[in-house]
Amino acid sequence: MNFTDERTFNRWFIIISCFIVVGLVLWNTSIFFQRLKQDERAKMNIWAKAQEALDRDPPPADADLDLILEILNNNTTIPIIHTDTDGDIAYTTNIDPDKLENEKQAEQLLESLKEENAPIIINLGNGEQQYIYYGNSPVLNSLKYYPVGLVLIGFLFIGVVYFFYTTTKNSEQNKLWAGMAKETAHQIGTPLSSLIGWTEILKQENVKESYLVEMEKDINRLETITERFSKIGSSPILEKTNIIEATQNSFDYLKTRSSRLIEFSIDVPKGYIPVMLNSQLYSWTIENLVKNAIDAMRGKGKLHIQIKEEQKWAHIFIKDTGKGLDKSKFKLVFEPGHTTKRRGWGLGLSLAKRIIEGYHHGRIKVAESEIKKGTTFKISLRKV
Repeated sequence: MNFTDERTFNRWFIIISCFIVVGLVLWNTSIFFQRLKQDERAKMNIWAKAQEALDRDPPPADADLDLILEILNNNTTIPIIHTDTDGDIAYTTNIDPDKLENEKQAEQLLESLKEENAPIIINLGNGEQQYIYYGNSPVLNSLKYYPVGLVLIGFLFIGVVYFFYTTTKNSEQNKLWAGMAKETAHQIGTPLSSLIGWTEILKQENVKESYLVEMEKDINRLETITERFSKIGSSPILEKTNIIEATQNSFDYLKTRSSRLIEFSIDVPKGYIPVMLNSQLYSWTIENLVKNAIDAMRGKGKLHIQIKEEQKWAHIFIKDTGKGLDKSKFKLVFEPGHTTKRRGWGLGLSLAKRIIEGYHHGRIKVAESEIKKGTTFKISLRKV
């Protein structure tokens, strides 16, 4: 049995054990409830015999009046309705008078007692009979809800166990993805070093300089991507950075690498807006948002980036003229695996959310969206 199989066995063993324990407790509670109910029935039989001896006319010759009164007065918890021969209420015991204010309430109470327990018949002689209707004591009524509490506790415990194992599984998956990302970065590094060497050779061969410039841009881009992947699973280093310059650099790169059918525009204030930033991860976020916008516009439309400054925050807006989002999906789009594209894993926006909120302690959300008119994403980073 491998580790995964053993962990699965342990999980099911704990869950099944919980069900068995809860089942045994419920079973024993049910037995205890029935025994307690039988004891109360026996007490009520004795009480009814005492009441019968008191109501007989003439009373039995061997009746002990003091003992009869002591038995009758000893019941202080069980509610009782005593009816006469015609079925009318003669008197009650341990029942709030407010519940007998009118005839309808009294009838409803009598019906409820009939449902709880079978009546006890009092024979007064000469064929005359009266009936004792009684309900469950407060202790017995409280015990009825005890199994419900146990079931809820059992399900709560099972839920905690399930949550624990799910969280553990997700944590292991995250470590696996982080390891794969770091390995990918390592694998890219080897051919990337060779490309840098070949570029130096081409320079010596007097290759057209414009070609080399574009090749170096792409090599730098690969270096950036490699660095991004190597940072996954690690705490990134944040440095005091001008958010205007960082956004402009990402904008310029994406504009030159995107279709000419996309009309790019940017509106940023002049000056310096300092934030604590990891430039590589931030550019990755902007790239994911821009690519998502281009996909939403199906390769043709307008994309506008804007930066607004507040006293404590810098806000970056990425607006497109794509198909838009329904309001119910504003938060759903950031969930891992959510995608409307035929191809893709739905990780771009969830990754952007983690970079901004998890690493930079900022905020990212869908600021506004309208079907067939476009969507605006908003990133907020605290100034320093």
